[in-house]
Amino acid sequence: MKNYIIRHNNDFFENAFDGLFRPLYQPTKDLMRTDVRDTEGAYLFDIEMPGFAKEDISVSFDNGYLTVNASRKVEEEKKDAFIRQERNCSCEREFYVGDIDEKLIKAKYENGVLYLTVPKDAPKKEDAHVITID
Repeated sequence: MKNYIIRHNNDFFENAFDGLFRPLYQPTKDLMRTDVRDTEGAYLFDIEMPGFAKEDISVSFDNGYLTVNASRKVEEEKKDAFIRQERNCSCEREFYVGDIDEKLIKAKYENGVLYLTVPKDAPKKEDAHVITID
């Protein structure tokens, strides 16, 4: 698996104006926190997704990228007028895992955590594929 994390240094001029361009409230900031473990035959992903139902989550693989997407919409009642509504959200995260056979990827959702097992060094198929969550 290749890791494309960009690290920024603490240069004053580089970070001085960051706060001006961020929204005041970021409801999805802490969604999809992920632990990735490297084992002998596979990469293991533990992705926190609290509050999402299994049906709200989709996992797909295309061109070496594993994409996890979740969307939740709370139905609002017609009689109540909301002043603020923050429980509707969607989030997406993408991981580059390389050329593998997507049919060997396993996914399981349990207690608000999505567990993915991505095998190493498996030959790649050419078309996109959606992974079923157990």
